[in-house]
Amino acid sequence: MTLTQSDIDVEINDIQNAYDKAVAGGAPVQHHPPRDYTPYRSSVLRYPKQPLVAVNGGDPETVELSGPVFGPTDITEIDNDLTVQHQGEPLGERITVSGRLLDREGRPVRGQLIELWQANASGRYAHLRDQHPAPLDPNFTGVGRALTDDQGRYFFRTIKPGAYPWRNHTNAWRPAHIHFSVFGTAFTQRLVTQMYFPNDPLFAYDPILRSVTDESARARLVAQYQHDLSQPEFSLGYEWDIVLDGPSATWIEEGR
Repeated sequence: MTLTQSDIDVEINDIQNAYDKAVAGGAPVQHHPPRDYTPYRSSVLRYPKQPLVAVNGGDPETVELSGPVFGPTDITEIDNDLTVQHQGEPLGERITVSGRLLDREGRPVRGQLIELWQANASGRYAHLRDQHPAPLDPNFTGVGRALTDDQGRYFFRTIKPGAYPWRNHTNAWRPAHIHFSVFGTAFTQRLVTQMYFPNDPLFAYDPILRSVTDESARARLVAQYQHDLSQPEFSLGYEWDIVLDGPSATWIEEGR
């Protein structure tokens, strides 16, 4: 049986209504989605069903010692500007994305590596597995890196990504989004999340975004347009903070 968007909508609404009813009855707010969120079909097939296994006898240090080490010498001047990484200018709407990396108390997290990756303006990734029949842009790879400054702030210049189909069900489309990762002090601490753009009509139809069943937690994944971040004659500006823990935490893909 081929699933339609209507089938997925029913599943999403049933889960959302059950969650809202539970919270109204006194159940705790869930800031992170379950790993087996049924409308997101591939998560059901690949989420861990057994307890995690300790690595090398349970000593995480042995893993971290062989992991990557990041520092300011690893970041070049153009790593955070995805519009100047090639010989020509990429196609699409230029945007500036900036925000702060914060801990649960709202304190800045300094000197942290933030990576992003995204589709191009046509909604296609520069990746062999992406066979969406939309044009590739030879001047846009869609990846960038930055270190947070003393105020915990990061800054990227890029192109607004397009929506794209993803075959979760018939006529399934993902809203425009940018993937972010925060590394901490070792690769084993890496956290991955997604940033969305305001007022996207696809929000209601996306099982990945809707798997975050708490409305306030979902809203924290949507950047805010900031006119002061916009650059005259050049780009529009979006502000998006990443909060690592606590009641205002940003949703993380791996769950909690």
